Amino acid sequence: MTKQKTQDLRQLQALVEAARERRAENVRVLDLTDVSTSLDYFIICTATAGLQLNAVQQSIRERAEEVGLPAPSVEGPSERWLLLSFGAITVHIMTKEAREYYDLEGLWSDAEDIDFPEVVPG
Repeated sequence: MTKQKTQDLRQLQALVEAARERRAENVRVLDLTDVSTSLDYFIICTATAGLQLNAVQQSIRERAEEVGLPAPSVEGPSERWLLLSFGAITVHIMTKEAREYYDLEGLWSDAEDIDFPEVVPG
């Protein structure tokens, strides 16, 4: 595994953990490097409402800064879908309805899933 790939995985894991800390649901990471020439990774997660959507994005932004990612460009804000682009990593925080409607996982079904098991506090 290359040094860059290892760094990407550490950053992805940090952002996944930040989303889960704010109770984002169904957090998935898609590796797009083999299926796209312009995109590397998607993190897709579900928030139950606008307030939680904002809490998740704030947690992700703070953690991104801690792991050395640049300030994100932001699409939105919307009460249904917020997109944060950190260069190689794009985070989609969506309501359940928006996630079902836009079906990003279906659109990118050729992408590889990267699994970061949820850590249960002991």
